Amino acid sequence: MDNREAAAAVVHRPYVPAETQMTELTVRGLIVGSLLGIVFAASSVYLGLKVGLTVSASIPIAVLSITIFRAFGKATILENNIVQTTGSAGESLAAGVAFTLPSLLLMGFEMNALRATLVALLGGALGVLMMIPLRHGLIVKEHGKLTYPEGTACAEVLIVGEKGGMSARTVFGGLGAGALFYTLGKVFKFWGEYPSWSFNKWFKGGSLSFESNPALVGVGYIIGTRTSNIMMAGGVLSFLVLIPLITLFGPGMTSALYGAGTPVSAMSTGQIRNAFVLYIGAGAVATGGVLTLIRSLPTIISAFKRGLGNVSFGGEKPAAVPRTEQDLSMRVVLGGSLALVVAIAIAPSLGINAFSAVLIILFGFFFVTVSSRITGEIGSSSNPISGMTVATLLITCLLFLAVGWTGVPYKEMALCTAALVCVAASNGGTTSQDLKTGFLVGATPRNQQIAIMVGVLTSALVIGFTLVALNRAATTYVPKNYPGFVASEATATSTGGDLLAFAPEPYAFRGTDYRVLYVRNEVGGVPRGKYLVGRDNHIAFLADPGVSGVEPVQRREDGSVEKVVSKFDAPKARLFQLIIDGVLERNLPWSLVLIGVFLALLLDLCGVSVLPFAVGAYLPLSTSSTIWLGGIARWLADKRSKVSAEESESSPGVLFASGLIAGGALIGLLSAALEGVDTTVPGPDGLPRQVTLLKHWGLELCYKLFGEARGGAIEASANWSILPLVGLAGLLFWVASRRPKAA
Repeated sequence: MDNREAAAAVVHRPYVPAETQMTELTVRGLIVGSLLGIVFAASSVYLGLKVGLTVSASIPIAVLSITIFRAFGKATILENNIVQTTGSAGESLAAGVAFTLPSLLLMGFEMNALRATLVALLGGALGVLMMIPLRHGLIVKEHGKLTYPEGTACAEVLIVGEKGGMSARTVFGGLGAGALFYTLGKVFKFWGEYPSWSFNKWFKGGSLSFESNPALVGVGYIIGTRTSNIMMAGGVLSFLVLIPLITLFGPGMTSALYGAGTPVSAMSTGQIRNAFVLYIGAGAVATGGVLTLIRSLPTIISAFKRGLGNVSFGGEKPAAVPRTEQDLSMRVVLGGSLALVVAIAIAPSLGINAFSAVLIILFGFFFVTVSSRITGEIGSSSNPISGMTVATLLITCLLFLAVGWTGVPYKEMALCTAALVCVAASNGGTTSQDLKTGFLVGATPRNQQIAIMVGVLTSALVIGFTLVALNRAATTYVPKNYPGFVASEATATSTGGDLLAFAPEPYAFRGTDYRVLYVRNEVGGVPRGKYLVGRDNHIAFLADPGVSGVEPVQRREDGSVEKVVSKFDAPKARLFQLIIDGVLERNLPWSLVLIGVFLALLLDLCGVSVLPFAVGAYLPLSTSSTIWLGGIARWLADKRSKVSAEESESSPGVLFASGLIAGGALIGLLSAALEGVDTTVPGPDGLPRQVTLLKHWGLELCYKLFGEARGGAIEASANWSILPLVGLAGLLFWVASRRPKAA
């Protein structure tokens, strides 16, 4: 085996020979890569919160880099590679942060920007450091065995671009189409965001809905027809089987998981989902992650052994090493790892002690090794990062349980531990793809490792603020009344000081200052969450978070609707919260979760891929059905164009779909900002009232052109709103079905 691997490494000839000296690591390359990485990092945070998925940014960034540098003077292939290497860090960091940190909101903690920034920065740096000693063993020696599909495809794009046969028009076209579509719908309100139909008249509890979001259509195209079909099947099970069954057999049943004494007959479809189906879906997702991890054990053990076997502490002098084999020194790895342990342990916003910091480094090396090998075999999109995070969280919580660390602060510590490992594993997989691209085009590994470190730094500075901004924009304030509960410092002290905590600064809402109370476990009948407390020491409002929240409607004091927001479901966040509670508190809703567990096992026995089905069952049907539209476009396009699997990796369809994701996500960010920032204006009665910038600036053009009544009817019409979405999927099919012209 070793002889064949060595022979494969010798036979390989990079596009740029090792002896060739060429412009590579430049300031302009790092700047352009950082800027593109910031854009894709922000859009990936949005996408990760929305659907629990992100898409590799390397190929779109490579195409954009080629185009940008052609406009300002041609760059070398190695400089373009530095741009995509720098920019790719943003997506991987965003995935790890968006998947994990929203769990803090579900456990009654604050999700602040500093914590998110540190998790992205330190976890991302850990992923890069761990890949330095592993590069030669996994990228070079395993060449021909580990294909790293996204890295290989990106290398092909760079090589074709160097030869003059590549254009970014398709990516820009997708970005423009996605941005225009979402602007017309979400900002200008020319059609509704959620076209939906209720079947209550003839099928009690049944419903069908879509989401007019171009990013979801692009995701469906990229993940493929089979996966999108399985996700749609999961959504059908939840919304057209389970919810109707609950409605049919238990109309008078109430659930302690959703508001005291609320009967099913009085719940909306969304409320039934939140009370019952959400936990079934979470159980299925957890089981899918564990099954994936168990099946990956042979690969994991092999990767771990190879990683240890390939760790090198030097020996050859740098001058004797070919340019294409020069890595950062092992001293950087050891010194950097030690510095990370210290930084993680002393950072107050992370709440992690030295023991957990050491665990992070150990788990980080293990799962970066695993992540790199799995991405080499099956690609980044199929890399079970969530499964590795589940494993880290389970092991950490069990260790905490063994030593008696079961209090509320240790929940925060366990989650931040898993979050850092999740980011490290995600970025380790992305770094592997980048290094594979560099290996094929003839890049200098040391320069790539420096570039991705720069990308980690610049992208991390944006991810935290984007996460907090999106959460704040979709937060709603719901009146709550708990007359028997006194929210005071004395009450907080009597509970031990951990279950209740007041924020140091008050929060101004509708012209009144309120104290902010965090309830981290149910106390006196008050569910955990964030609350606004009045001067009478009684809770006045629940601050329902924009991420993983369940109250999309905020009403004025007279009961009229003030605003309706689109919450970010963050599907994996609730899963991680359930694991922490289940292990440390034994507080899982086990009956519902176990239904999901056995449902996943049933599907696995039938040969169905469990994870996409479970995610589809967990997410709102509107999300899964829109992703399914993209998958249908992929199926029709593949039948018509008959491209090979290799060609499809960088086909016009994939590039256009990537543009749809970027354009839709960026307008989603802009819309969230416009809807999340309020300004005070005189109302019809002359009294001041708060309205969003979207309304204040008159950007809701549909209402401006057709009036409130007719504009509202247009936006509310499901039959009309579905047509532009189908048209967008048709446009994607048309672009994708064209075979790329030969260079």
